[in-house]
Amino acid sequence: MKIPNHVAIILDGNGRWAKSKGMPRNYGHTMGAKNVEVILRAADELGIRYVTMYAFSTENWNRPDGEVEALMKLLNSYLKNCIKTAKKNNMRVRIIGDISRLAPDFQQKIRSLEQESKSNTGLNFQIAINYGSRDEMVRAMRRMAEDKLAPDEITEEKFGEYLDTRGIPDPDLLIRTSGELRLSNYLLWQLAYSEFYFTDVPWPDFSPDELKKAVEDFSNRDRRYGKVKEET
Repeated sequence: MKIPNHVAIILDGNGRWAKSKGMPRNYGHTMGAKNVEVILRAADELGIRYVTMYAFSTENWNRPDGEVEALMKLLNSYLKNCIKTAKKNNMRVRIIGDISRLAPDFQQKIRSLEQESKSNTGLNFQIAINYGSRDEMVRAMRRMAEDKLAPDEITEEKFGEYLDTRGIPDPDLLIRTSGELRLSNYLLWQLAYSEFYFTDVPWPDFSPDELKKAVEDFSNRDRRYGKVKEET
């Protein structure tokens, strides 16, 4: 089976999953967070080297205040525990997104987590927090302007160096759970030649077997990167 080097995941369906069980939306987010380590462990066992998960988008600030507050508390708590998890699993963790809008103690947890795990050599785990791809590209262009790059210095490779994902290979496979068929402003530059896999399974129910099913589907894809398919 052909294993993708980098899998990006849009964790969708927590709220709807909770509602289907007669529970509040925040219960779904809590159970979804518990599933993260399960899937990371499964990805590592499959031989996947990079996993990037969409935890909180720039658009998520528009949700009800109570839900946003609960999500922030959940993410804050997760990052605190993630230092131990990263050490136990030899996992490197990086945060992508504009963290300047986050609370100071939250930002400090992010810096500590990245520093503590930077020498780990196992799975590379990227968490997108206050992330939006258009925002990422605008921030990149602003930094290029600040660095006064000449027009002929701006190449695809140079632009990539200014993105949040610099040093991280582009995803081979994007997975979105819970039946939605859109990208939702996620890694638009990086997903240019990725394979997409959509499933109706909500994130809290997305199991290691479901991950393997997505990888098996990916394994059967013919990735041509714009080239003409060779006749056999």
